[in-house]
Amino acid sequence: MATASTQTHKREAFGSRNVFILSAIGSAVGLGNIWRFPYVAYEGGGGAFLIPYLCALLTAGIPLLFFDYAIGHRFRGSAPLAFRRMKRAAEPLGWWQVLICVVIAVYYAVIVAWAAMYTWFSAQLTWGAGNENDFFFTDFLQSADVAEVGVSTEFVPQVGIPLIVVWLVVIVIMALGVKRGIGAANMILMPLLTVMFVILVVQALFLPGAMDGLNAFFTPNWEALADPGVWASAYGHIFFSLSVAFGIMVTYSSYLKRKTDLTGSGLVVAFANSAFEILAGIGVFAALGFMAQAQGTDVAGVATSGIGLAFIAFPTIVSQATAGSIIGVLFFGALVFAGITSMISILEVIVAALQDKLGWGRVRTTLTVSVPLAVISMALFSTTTALTVLDTTDAFVNAFGIMAVALVAVIVVAWVFHKLPALQEHLNRRSSFRVGFIWKLLVGALAPIVLGYLFISEIIAKISEPYGGYPVWFVSIFGWGMVIGLIIFALLLSLIPWGAHSHAKDDPDYDEFLDEEHYGPDGETDTIRLPLSEEKGASA
Repeated sequence: MATASTQTHKREAFGSRNVFILSAIGSAVGLGNIWRFPYVAYEGGGGAFLIPYLCALLTAGIPLLFFDYAIGHRFRGSAPLAFRRMKRAAEPLGWWQVLICVVIAVYYAVIVAWAAMYTWFSAQLTWGAGNENDFFFTDFLQSADVAEVGVSTEFVPQVGIPLIVVWLVVIVIMALGVKRGIGAANMILMPLLTVMFVILVVQALFLPGAMDGLNAFFTPNWEALADPGVWASAYGHIFFSLSVAFGIMVTYSSYLKRKTDLTGSGLVVAFANSAFEILAGIGVFAALGFMAQAQGTDVAGVATSGIGLAFIAFPTIVSQATAGSIIGVLFFGALVFAGITSMISILEVIVAALQDKLGWGRVRTTLTVSVPLAVISMALFSTTTALTVLDTTDAFVNAFGIMAVALVAVIVVAWVFHKLPALQEHLNRRSSFRVGFIWKLLVGALAPIVLGYLFISEIIAKISEPYGGYPVWFVSIFGWGMVIGLIIFALLLSLIPWGAHSHAKDDPDYDEFLDEEHYGPDGETDTIRLPLSEEKGASA
């Protein structure tokens, strides 16, 4: 039994600020940077899209990134614990974010598995020239119509086997912990990803027709700036691109030393992410320019995004280009690395939350989280109806999961709990870039307006007709049902008592104990010194 007035609770930490920055960039740089941003920019006015994009980055993306950093770093916990320490009633927000990550992790792994297989296929041009579309849907995925067969249980081995490998790799990284696992993996994978993608872009620039693709990508269509949808698209993309509002940056920032420059780190992460997106746009549209010339059409005729770009358009480019196999290996290898770095950040939100709630060790918690998720992932996404389930789940969890929790979080923190001044003070304590009234205005006023507009627009779009033309029962289960389930389970999880070892304080004024003096004499230790009132429960 402890007898001192305080006791300590060790929390894992990144080895250095640079490791944190690489890990945060690794989380932000994901599949969407490569296969979504180029097409969003092209559709949004080409070069003119950079104006709403930069506005969205500066007025929403970076402010909300600082918002997440401040919550995680000040309250030193996973998303549920950090929000609970802010105000007990806010805990469900953290669990809502955790459950969003549960859904995303389940389907994100299969896209990484597809990319891994296509890295291998690229080396051998397995799909055959001119057969890229049929190969992906028929030969590789063996896709079936849910309207005819329902949700299939028919196993597709060429998807299921690499999916198992992906989960095993990620589980090992997660089990090693924040410093030896996540940090070390990002220190290796992010430089490799950067080098591979730079080589890919250089190769793409020398393809015939590359300049046509770049002209299509960068030529500004100024009339697009008058379209509110273009601005909404820019803001929507930024929210998802920077990994804000669904627990990742709250969790990662909780592993930082006390003297870390939060805003300086955030600026590096945000601009590095945007630089990678622009680099991706150059590489992708240079390759699409080549594809358009080879097929005797214009870039508009071949431009696409998402799965169509990655698994149909790029294999076509690989088939037609000189040394196309190298381009394919680099492109799909980059997708694998980007996917893994993002996936481990998503899983860390879940693992950290259960560690804080239950007080379990790292390996036990990792296995408890990852093995069931891997089983669900296999059951849903290594079958013949995987693509339809993935498409529906992804669309709804983004629109009514991430966007909804972001909207609620900024309103609750800013207007219900009035915590923005305290978060501002925390950001400014040691940061090189100080925030003030404008930051509070952007987070407390502009962000809710933009998020509210996007959210209402998505509701109107989704209720006007069944999503994707899929059966109503299917959308009700994997779309609306999943969204409602997230909220219900978040509330239920917040009702489960915290173990004495968790150090989750019920007192709504917990933050009074988070002054610098309670973090050790040097202000750098990651050991939290707890007040006597918590010690009584923890030492029972």
